[in-house]
Formats: sequence, C-alpha cells, structure tokens
Amino acid sequence: MIFYRAVRQWLAVALMVVAAQAQAELTIEITQGVDNPTAIAVVPTGWTGGALPEDVAAIAAADLRRSGQFRPIAREDMLQWPRFGDQVFYRDWRVLGSDYVVLSRLNPVPGGGYSLDFELYDVLSQRKVLQRNVQAGPQGLRDLAHAMADAIYEAITGIRGAFSTKMLYVEAFGNKRYRLMLADVDGAREKELLKSSQPIVSPSWSPDGKQVVYVSFETTRPAIFRQVLATGERQQLTNFRGLNGAPVFSPDGRKVAMVLSKDGNPEIYTLDLATRVFTRHTNHFAIDTEPAWSNDGKSLIFTSDRGGKPQIYQVTLASGRVERLTFDGDYNARARFTPDGKSLVMVHRYNGVFHIATQDLESGMIRVLTQTDLDESPSIAPNGAMLLYATKDRSKGILAAVSLDAGVKFRLPSKQGDVREPAWSPYFTKR
Repeated sequence: MIFYRAVRQWLAVALMVVAAQAQAELTIEITQGVDNPTAIAVVPTGWTGGALPEDVAAIAAADLRRSGQFRPIAREDMLQWPRFGDQVFYRDWRVLGSDYVVLSRLNPVPGGGYSLDFELYDVLSQRKVLQRNVQAGPQGLRDLAHAMADAIYEAITGIRGAFSTKMLYVEAFGNKRYRLMLADVDGAREKELLKSSQPIVSPSWSPDGKQVVYVSFETTRPAIFRQVLATGERQQLTNFRGLNGAPVFSPDGRKVAMVLSKDGNPEIYTLDLATRVFTRHTNHFAIDTEPAWSNDGKSLIFTSDRGGKPQIYQVTLASGRVERLTFDGDYNARARFTPDGKSLVMVHRYNGVFHIATQDLESGMIRVLTQTDLDESPSIAPNGAMLLYATKDRSKGILAAVSLDAGVKFRLPSKQGDVREPAWSPYFTKR
C-alpha cells in the first residue's frame, strides 16, 4: 500500500512536469491571486489506452490556478482517484478542505480523436452540479482540457471562461529579427505567423477570430496587412506615404479602423473591406492615433494631443461629433472598451510612470491596475475578467496579465526574445 501511494505520488509529479513543459515559448509565473481561492480537486483523467502526449486534468487545473480564483489540490495529497460519481467519498475531500471535485474520463473516437466526459461535484452539498461531454480531433487534447476548465470556471463563478481563447504577440530578437506569434493564452502551442527582418507591430483580431491585421515594415515603410489564419493568405491593405498604423477590425468585421497620414497629418480613417473605400473621421492639426471601436460599432475612441497632452476622445461616425472622455492625469492613451461597454482600459501615466488603468465611464473614476514599469498595449479577455499587457522586467520585454479588479496577476516571460504587443482573441464560438 505504501509502495502504491509512493508510485502514485511520483506519477502525479511527473505528469504535472510534463504538462508544464508543453513546449511553450512563454512560461506562466503567478504573482498574485485572490485572498481566499476556491479549493478544487481535479482528479487525474481516466484513460485505458497507452501514454498520452498531454495530461488533460493537469492542464485544466493549471488554467483554474492561473485565474487566481482557484487553488487546485495537489495530486499527491488526494486520498482517492475516483472515476465515477459513486466512487466519490465526500468525507475524504472535506478532510483535504476541497470545495469541489472534478472527475473526467477520456475515450477514443472512431476514426481518430478523443471524447471527454467530465463532472463537477460540490463537496459541501454532496451533489453533482455539472456534467458535460466535449470532443476534439487527434491533436485536440489541450482543447478538451481548456474546454473543461471553461465549463468549471463558469459553473462556479457565473462568468464565461476564456481558457480556450488564444493570443497574438510579437517576439523581437534585437533589431534584426521579428516574429508574429499565435499561441494558447497559457503560452502553449505557439505558431509562427510571420517572420521578418523588419518590425511588426499592432496585431489585432477579426471578431470571428479567423483573420488578423497588423503593421509590417517589410516594404521599407509601414503598411497594413490582413492575414487569414487557416491558409496564411496575406493581403496588403495600405501603401500610402507616411504613417499607416494601428489597424483594428470593426465589431461586424466589415471595416478596419486605422491611422493614416496620407493627407499630411495623422488622422483616424476606416476602410470598407468590400468596397475598398477609405473614410476620414477626424480633421485636426493635432496627432490622432490608436483607434478602437465602440461595442456597437457606431463610434471610435482614439488618442489625441489636441488638448495639449495625450487624452482619449470619442468620435461618433454618423455625425462626426468629437467628445473628450479622459481628464484625470496628463497622459492617457491606447484605450479599449471593456466587453460590457461600461469602462475603458488604457495606458495611464501615474507619478511619472506608465501603468495600465481603468476608467468608469459613468463616474470618470480611474483605477490603476499595475505596479510594473513602462506598461503598454493592454488587451482585454472576451469575458472582461483579465487583460494582457506588455511590460519590462530587468530590461527585457515580457507579457503580464492582471484582473480588472487588480486582485489577480501573473507574468508570461519568454524563454528567448523580448515579447510585446499582445492581442487577446475573441471567443471562437458564439452563444
């Protein structure tokens, strides 16, 4: 019995190490969580076949831990590894202080792929609160794990999970090599979308997650490109003299907002992708830049120094009316609406240092979320719970994340080059 428990502990540790070394360029370092995270036991997934390339339960547990809301119970501390609900002895889990228990079973699908059945049990009430089945192809074990974590997160918090989403980021090696990368939001399964000896900046997603736009200097001057992820097909959208920058898709995916200086001054434009018609929306001698769409697609917010210092303004597309949104502080830039449309997330200079902050649009109150230095490029998760941003650590560019209430923080340093310009994807499936 002692030997069996020792072997089980060794296997648990080994599987966790394998899951953590999922060949990701970015590694997760959790620096802050909530004060009283929910204890949850994600029991190792049942599987009767041979060795698997991914540990589904360990990946799901890591997702939940990264949210900062959960404290997964260590496998070596579990008194049992049940497979089915009638094997759950609630007394054992209460002894461990676990609030919930997750059971899962993996089965092969004829023709290739996997089927995952999982359940969530409430230890206190001694009842099953969630049961679900998800399926994926031969390379989709991580997709199943993220889907399980999403469902568990939503069942307990009431907020839709975002572990199945992805992110874009730019990796730079000095001033000679740049790569536009695609990865899971935990840094795994990274994929190179573009490699260049010239800078790549401002990647952004289409609302369906099937395309991206970005700025590349490969033509010796900045130009905006659109790229289809499934095929790699690329299309150059602009080739004007001067500035071509900060592209972002409209909520319906039909237009791209951008900054162009083709008429002599940086102004906000939109491009209709079907008609190829450019429309100018600002007309001021100041610099207008960094557009972002309102959630209804009827207006754009942007950064402008027309008041003397960089601040956030909003232009209504139908009327052209411009309104200033930020007044607190002498620098506010790169703003984005939260998914509920009630707040802005932006770069805010506080005590002479650039941090990420939110502003409530009704009250105007600003809240600083980060304490790192030179923070930039905030990008919000589609559920509005977390945001990614770029920052510096010992003079090296890294990515970091913070919850919108500033209670949860983690970092994603790169194993090699500097990383910057994060862009969190939308959901890939609608409800």
